[in-house]
Amino acid sequence: MQQKQFECFYEEYSDAIFKYILMLVGNKETAEDFTQETFYRAYKQFETFKEQASIQTWLRKIARNLVYDHYRRKRIIQFIPFLSQHEQQDTNLLPSEIVEKGEAIVAVYRALSKLKLEYKEVIILRKIEGLSIKETGNLLGWTEVKVKNATARAMQALKKELEEGGELHGEGFRSIIK
Repeated sequence: MQQKQFECFYEEYSDAIFKYILMLVGNKETAEDFTQETFYRAYKQFETFKEQASIQTWLRKIARNLVYDHYRRKRIIQFIPFLSQHEQQDTNLLPSEIVEKGEAIVAVYRALSKLKLEYKEVIILRKIEGLSIKETGNLLGWTEVKVKNATARAMQALKKELEEGGELHGEGFRSIIK
């Protein structure tokens, strides 16, 4: 592969890969390091890319493996909310609606942090990142049926966490949990 072509891949996908990693590790510096490591490994292993999935899915899989290795080494599972996707606020909302929506997002991420890693991951990929069932299945190595079932179970678990925390109320929460 030409270096120029790989630079184009980096420019196109590095932000998305960084955000994905940041959502899983919750630390900006670690996410930056893992993003660089993801692209380094991709560059070294590009000949193994079989184009059965998109380049972005392949890069996410490399990133996911790095994160899992990190957790195995550290023997920790943690999650720190990543809110930058939601920081752009709709100017048509009233100030009270903006506050309620912001509180709802924080509550959802707090509840999400209490879920097992498999549930966090499927919610992040499907509901936050917006990947399709097929893309999520490719990335996680799951069948489409397993993705659908895990998403449904994860959303139920998230809803239960929100209810138990007394945080599932108001229109802001219903608009976030669909």
